[in-house]
Amino acid sequence: MFGWFSRKQQSKDVARDRLKLVLMQDRMALAPHTMEQMKDAVIMAISRFVEIDENGLEFEWKGNERSKALVANIPVRSVRRGKTND
Repeated sequence: MFGWFSRKQQSKDVARDRLKLVLMQDRMALAPHTMEQMKDAVIMAISRFVEIDENGLEFEWKGNERSKALVANIPVRSVRRGKTND
């Protein structure tokens, strides 16, 4: 019934997703290190407010020739309570 919670991706699906990411980065003339810097910046910003599971992070580009979207799946372990480092 709740099998979709523990669904594992097949290696062909993972490879396809990685290839799509590389092709999208290439089309946008986005260097791989720039993508890593973007990920790091997002992680730092969100980590101020919630504790995240960095092993489960997923970033991918979606879109078509006219529009693109960076989609992030960020597993949250818990919400940080109290004062943040502003």
